[in-house]
Amino acid sequence: LLVMHILKQIDRFLEKIEGHLIVLILSLMILLSFGQMLLRNFFDMGIIWGDTLLRQWVLWLGFLGASLAVKHDKHISIEIFTSLSSLYWKRIIKAFTRFSAGIISGFLTCAAWSFMQFEKESESVLFLNIPVWIFQAVLPYSFMVIAIRFVINGFETTFIENDSEQTLK
Repeated sequence: LLVMHILKQIDRFLEKIEGHLIVLILSLMILLSFGQMLLRNFFDMGIIWGDTLLRQWVLWLGFLGASLAVKHDKHISIEIFTSLSSLYWKRIIKAFTRFSAGIISGFLTCAAWSFMQFEKESESVLFLNIPVWIFQAVLPYSFMVIAIRFVINGFETTFIENDSEQTLK
């Protein structure tokens, strides 16, 4: 129970950082893309690395958004079996799918970490001598946080919802 409390506090802290980072990146994307449009249309020039940076920021927004979607239980899920079952089985199915998604996200974390390490070892540069792996760091981070959030949600479904049902009886 103490571990869950600590994990949830860390999760709330990460949620705040992710939210602020999404706002910052989206704002910078709007400014950069508007600036690119002005430069191209009025001065027949542009920032050479601007489009590459915008693509990287889209990747960051997507993964940080996915992480927040899991936090708020707004991710894509298939609920065909839960609509056909009792409250008890709905909880069991939900917990099973959350734990399964957490395990799969854990494997994806390892794969993303290996991918990022490969890019780091290859010393690839994206632009302005910035290594590619720095932009790819969002991949293992997001998958790790998604895995943790699914596991937290699985435990909450298993234990906390069970406790609330017991108090209702």
